[in-house]
Amino acid sequence: MRSWVEISRSAIRANFEAVRAAVGPSVDVMPVVKADAYRHGAIEVSRVLETEGAQWLAVSNVEEGIALRQAGIATRILVMADYLPDNRHLFKEFGLTPVIHSLEDVATANVPYHLKIDSGMGRLGVRNAAEEIAKAIKNTNLEGLMTHFASSGNYESGQTEQQIERFESILKVVGKPRYVHLSSTIPVAYHRTEAWGNMVRPGHAIYGYVSPARKGPNLELHVKPALTWKATVLSVKDLEAGALVGYGGMHRAQKPMRIAVLAAGYADGIPHRLSNRGKVVADGKFLPIVGAVSMDLTTIDATSSDVKVGDAVTLLGPGNDAQEIARIAGTISYSVLCGISARVQRVYVE
Repeated sequence: MRSWVEISRSAIRANFEAVRAAVGPSVDVMPVVKADAYRHGAIEVSRVLETEGAQWLAVSNVEEGIALRQAGIATRILVMADYLPDNRHLFKEFGLTPVIHSLEDVATANVPYHLKIDSGMGRLGVRNAAEEIAKAIKNTNLEGLMTHFASSGNYESGQTEQQIERFESILKVVGKPRYVHLSSTIPVAYHRTEAWGNMVRPGHAIYGYVSPARKGPNLELHVKPALTWKATVLSVKDLEAGALVGYGGMHRAQKPMRIAVLAAGYADGIPHRLSNRGKVVADGKFLPIVGAVSMDLTTIDATSSDVKVGDAVTLLGPGNDAQEIARIAGTISYSVLCGISARVQRVYVE
């Protein structure tokens, strides 16, 4: 294989169980498997989670939900960001639960639904007064009330407290439905219990990551990355001092050097901003990326190693995980994971 990711089923299971242990038996856990399970493969990840006892899964759109149903996933599926006039019939047909974001759409729901409150993020969700919400949902199939935090990892900001206060003021008027959920990974990881409701929606944690909190309390959730990304060495060659490497001659050899060319580039998901600054793991060592990351190829300085054609080099893994790559590339770990292309093969291991 040119480039592939190895995904650990046992790590997915362990991370899910760690979240369940953190919130306790009175809080349901709804793993988020949108965006192809953050590129870990939504179907296989969902199978693992369903077998492990997950009662709910969350996706972004109807197509993601249908794909899981067609693959045999039977657990409840919440569609968080896709309730459009032309696809509403599909919710009943495939047994999907919609999140509704406007009071005008409440009357159109012919299946149980969750209503999203825009408590202060300024994105999807209703901003109506509590009395208007209570009137609109009366005698409807409301099953859940939810919101989403904008700054839950920033304990220097009061935005999360303001959002909780807004959400709870609505709950007092409309009453509590079967499910109340506000939190994704960070409020679980830092044990912000007042933000949980009776269900949480972890995404990042399921795949082994917790973003650092600013001025936050101690981390209370410990998970491990489930994905390792590798690529094959296509070529190894010696260059003389002064030789230029890659597009634009971004790197100039300061002395004679050996380079290795890897079978992955930005079309596979390696951030272009790692050009001349990223690193990989090869031959048990960190080796620097030299020159520009190309569409299909990446070049590394292999002078200090014994790598050869056909060897596997680790692009993302221990010591160089998605958060470290994001730090170097000036982005976020979510983007690194979700950026791994569909053409990179998925290999599942126990």
